[in-house]
Amino acid sequence: MAKAAIDQKIIESAKDVHGKIMRRQKPTMKMPVRSLSNVKYQPSVGYFQLGRGQKTRTLTASTVKTFAQTLKMMSLSKELISADDMATKREAYYISKNWGEAAFAEQTESDTVMDDVEAMFRVNREQLRFVPEEKGGDVAGRLVVIDKDAKGKQLKIDCTKFGSGAYSIPIDVEHLGFQSKAKFILAIETAGAFQRLLKYDYWDKTNCILISLGGVPTRACRRFIRRLSDKLRIPVYAFVDGDPYGICNIYRTLKVGSGNAAHLNEYFCVPRARYLGVTPQDIIDYKLPTHPLKEVDIKRAKDALKNDPFIKHHKLWQRALEQMLEMGQRVEQQAFAKHSLDFVVKKYLPDKFKNPSKFLP
Repeated sequence: MAKAAIDQKIIESAKDVHGKIMRRQKPTMKMPVRSLSNVKYQPSVGYFQLGRGQKTRTLTASTVKTFAQTLKMMSLSKELISADDMATKREAYYISKNWGEAAFAEQTESDTVMDDVEAMFRVNREQLRFVPEEKGGDVAGRLVVIDKDAKGKQLKIDCTKFGSGAYSIPIDVEHLGFQSKAKFILAIETAGAFQRLLKYDYWDKTNCILISLGGVPTRACRRFIRRLSDKLRIPVYAFVDGDPYGICNIYRTLKVGSGNAAHLNEYFCVPRARYLGVTPQDIIDYKLPTHPLKEVDIKRAKDALKNDPFIKHHKLWQRALEQMLEMGQRVEQQAFAKHSLDFVVKKYLPDKFKNPSKFLP
């Protein structure tokens, strides 16, 4: 959405609140409910879509602080848009210290209000000129990223030329261009597994692009992979820990998005992604060392089986999670080191890529 359109949305919302106050009516602000209970999943669409559930924030004695904070956050966004400036989420929290009694006590409070404003206007926080602190992820392999320097000069960044390091995905990826003849993208959960594949030149041996997710991928990382996927039209494979968190949070968020950001999933997920591993069956097939499922793991798996629209749609995922619960075990990517440090490169991944049609959805 153009910045003028966002600016106008903020103005219209503020006018509506002001008008109701002048008419001695209680002002309200409506925003979608951001949770898994308010999303639907259709494979033909490919991502979690926002449902019709809404919550209404009404100005009352008990909500006056949150209402004021929401208006102040909208005002700050308008100021940033007008000045063509930006603020990190942490800076926004500290700016609120000038808001008197409307100041946030903790950043978690300011982040929640920021997300509410984002959802209310159906735009992402970067368009509101708020940016996260964390970087997007790391990239290595057969990819040239086309960027610009501070003076607007075009730069071509070759992701094969970083030696033992990697290209860091920036916070804003919308302006980037791409050139590549890679066959596929391999998205990797842990920095350790990413570095292992980088050390053995896996991208060179297989003509691929390696991307380190760094746990649950940031929006910038997901958007980067999505834009790559759309531009190059090549497969995206996920390689994460074989535990409920890796499956139900990291992979699920990458592929179809989340309930909390359902209003943006259309742009920040990768429907083309498939799950390469690690699977519960891999534990058996490769005789991997494991760890017992923790109570939080069991709860997460059971919650997903009961409430996650994506898991509930795919019987293959239901069977995988049920198998994991029956085994009572979880496995890490690094467990393959039991056999040898190069086992993943020389045995596991080659075995997997013989039958990509068997990858989990």
